[in-house]
Amino acid sequence: MSTAPKSVVSQGRPANTFEGRIVSLSLVAALVAWCGQPPALAVPPAAEDHSAGIEVLARGPVHEAFAGTVTYDPEPGIVVPGRPPDPIEELPPEQRPAGDNVEWIPGYWAWDDEGEDFLWVSGLWRNLPPGRQWVSGYWAASRQGAQWISGYWADAQLTEAEYLPEPPESVETGPNVAAPSADHLWLPGGWVWQNNRYGWRPGFWSPVQPNWVWIPAHYLWAPRGYVYVDGYWDYALDHRGILFAPVSFSERVYAQRGFSYTPATVIDLGVFVNHLFLRPNYGHYYYGDYYGANYASVGFYPSYSFHSGRLGYDPIYARQRWNHRQDDDWERRVQADYQHRRDHEDARPPRTFAAQRELARKGLAEQDQGRVFARPLEQFTKARDNPIQFQPLDDEDRQRFGRVGRDVRTHREERQKLEAQPVDPAAERPAREIKPARVRLPRSPFVAKPAEQLGREQALPPRHQAPEVDPRVQPKPRQPRGGPLARGNPTATTPQASPQARPGAQARPTPQAQPQAQPRGRSGAQPRGAAAGQPRGAAQPQAEPPQAEQAKPRGKPPAASSEKSPAAAPAKSPGRSQDKPRPKPDKE
Repeated sequence: MSTAPKSVVSQGRPANTFEGRIVSLSLVAALVAWCGQPPALAVPPAAEDHSAGIEVLARGPVHEAFAGTVTYDPEPGIVVPGRPPDPIEELPPEQRPAGDNVEWIPGYWAWDDEGEDFLWVSGLWRNLPPGRQWVSGYWAASRQGAQWISGYWADAQLTEAEYLPEPPESVETGPNVAAPSADHLWLPGGWVWQNNRYGWRPGFWSPVQPNWVWIPAHYLWAPRGYVYVDGYWDYALDHRGILFAPVSFSERVYAQRGFSYTPATVIDLGVFVNHLFLRPNYGHYYYGDYYGANYASVGFYPSYSFHSGRLGYDPIYARQRWNHRQDDDWERRVQADYQHRRDHEDARPPRTFAAQRELARKGLAEQDQGRVFARPLEQFTKARDNPIQFQPLDDEDRQRFGRVGRDVRTHREERQKLEAQPVDPAAERPAREIKPARVRLPRSPFVAKPAEQLGREQALPPRHQAPEVDPRVQPKPRQPRGGPLARGNPTATTPQASPQARPGAQARPTPQAQPQAQPRGRSGAQPRGAAAGQPRGAAQPQAEPPQAEQAKPRGKPPAASSEKSPAAAPAKSPGRSQDKPRPKPDKE
């Protein structure tokens, strides 16, 4: 899977052999588990040639179970011109964080716009938010390929999923009264479904809680309707879990019989927060080098722009801003740092682990730790400055975590069948007359223990006493732009013109700097999905979800340099012999 953008030049480089050894060891482990004894012949050294088809990335999508976007006006997920392969066999590392509430959540395929292919978002060790259950996201069939349906953390006691009509456009404008103290954060308001209609619940100030982050109530789009996720407490980033680097695989590697993979490269969360982007139409955070104009054209927002532009609420940025509340110049420096990296390619972080190691070889990594994301897990577990305690997996852990990949696939399939059901004809009536659809929620493989069972050190803060619904605020009419009632085709991820400003929002010029490729070590890799023309290994869903019209992003990304934007006509990548234009949505 190449990730070289069509508009930039990509130069190849052999991927690191460390991950190749991980694959070799995983193959041996798989044989041991299958046969009950070690294989007669060990995997030969030549098996490390797998590394030529594996590249560990130092940027990419963040696993949505670690952090997901909170968008004021949810929109249908991106549609991509291809369907993902079957999930790979992913085994957890032999070291895990200590704790009774820590689980291994496997990875999944994510779309790489620049490479027009899928990359693997590695699994993670997750300290489950108390009292929540994980509902996995999935790729649903679309007329153009596949559409992403986001996952979410539901209440652990929830046994039914409720699908609602599209909520009205948000009227959240930020604080309307002064903060009671410097130790308060503003939590946004939102629409709530009551008495068969939507009512507006205003935002409010809330005291900050050490080690905890409040995730506000929000909606997510699904093929059958909109899902309401109530607000909840989650761990602060440094207590949330272990995030592993995404990986680019060559099909000839993962398609081998008996192949398995174990992540071994950890993302440094202290650096991660300084290079964070949000992509609301995909429901994902991204980290790393996404400073070029091509990314803005497909809906990437630097965290400060997303938060201040009233597109949604970023709990990570809000907490960072509170952490620097005594520094009046902090937000200005954050924006200045973004602009500097946008305009100076040499200031951007490396895109691959191999490129980062090259920085270290030249002695540059020590001079600029702010660009060093990735660390080998073995090194991370032994670091003196690491507050996380690790413990080896025992036999019970191996058996339990070895089954979890199968359980996740079953859960995704059940959710997909559930949401592919035809929408009730009553949904054609006005929203105030629609009766929400309630269906049984498939049991999640990841259900957190109640807070009272986790010990005093993990006791949850009290839930917020949110204001009552304000009957004076009435929904504003707007044309349907997504969801099961919309007509038209979803929008593929071809770079388009810059997002349009929302009425009343502060306009921000579009960045113009070109994104540049870093070395990609994937010689011989063949693209799949859109680049190859036919999807491979994708299971066919029971029913194709209704199509939805993609909304235009509101609010503009931050200020631009003077370079010409490549968004209108990206150039072909010299490293791709048969670049094809991406399919455009059909016109009805």
